[in-house]
Amino acid sequence: MSDKVVAILGATGAVGQQMLTCLEERDFPVKRLVPLASARSAGKTMSFRGEDVTILEATPESFEGVDIVLGAADDATAKALLPEAVKRGAVCVDNSHAFRLEDDVPLVVPEINAADVSWHNGIISNPNCATIIGLVPLWPLHQVAGLKRIIASTYQAASGAGNPGLAELEREMAALAAGEPVGETAPFAYQLAANLIPQIGGFKEEDYTSEEVKMGNEGRKIMHLPELRVNCTCVRVPIMRSHSESITAEFERPITADEARAALEKAPGVKVVDDPAALRYPMPLETSDQDLVFVGRIRRDTSAPDGVNALTFFCCGDQIRKGAATNAVQIAELLV
Repeated sequence: MSDKVVAILGATGAVGQQMLTCLEERDFPVKRLVPLASARSAGKTMSFRGEDVTILEATPESFEGVDIVLGAADDATAKALLPEAVKRGAVCVDNSHAFRLEDDVPLVVPEINAADVSWHNGIISNPNCATIIGLVPLWPLHQVAGLKRIIASTYQAASGAGNPGLAELEREMAALAAGEPVGETAPFAYQLAANLIPQIGGFKEEDYTSEEVKMGNEGRKIMHLPELRVNCTCVRVPIMRSHSESITAEFERPITADEARAALEKAPGVKVVDDPAALRYPMPLETSDQDLVFVGRIRRDTSAPDGVNALTFFCCGDQIRKGAATNAVQIAELLV
């Protein structure tokens, strides 16, 4: 592997900072790091491999000489700047929603469809965090029994709203502990501490939110299953950084809970934590700040009619890491 000039667009955000850490942890071949952010952050420094690196303002010209861009900016910034990076010869791995469903842009989870990287035209999209965390364990089950339908409920951490979400939950919890009023709750529509909010994203057709629609559209594209049926309810919960999901999956062929456990035990990116007798199951506290998706509570769907093959399970994964930054760096590793 030859060393690469790597830029991080949105380097000061929660995902951008985690990308920096992942590059260090995974010993990615970085010849030179180019942290990019807004004008107000330009001139500040970030530490990378024991050295201070100056943050630059993100402009089209800042991509000159860059080989790989890791995108951790909002949709508007990604749309404005990443095509400029491609014009200058860079390959972009983008965490925003801007390009995910475009026909000529691969949408990749390396444990599932790494080969799709081969047909990129300069931009590769990183999926939504909840999509990644749910699909990593669903994929090995699909390979055994063939997925037909998914019903998912997600319990998504404050980190899904970036650094502002993390800071707001901390502020609200401190206010409640001090017996003070919570006051304004941005970026959340309501108080999140001691509460949950059954809305992530804006409401779309038939009152599904944009976050709920993403899981279906992205899952079909990633797994190459255009007929897959998906129903999802996304809920923001007062957890700092690890998303959880309850998933019921219907399959074409029979699959028992034991067969599912055996397939998941061998699956990359998965850790089976499933021992009800010992009260062992996935939880956000145990899955934060690491890269595996924990899976447990694996059991037959007792509501399924006779002849329908269906299982239910619970999974958790770190939203900032595997749900965003680590997955992006894994894609970049495929490029080098």
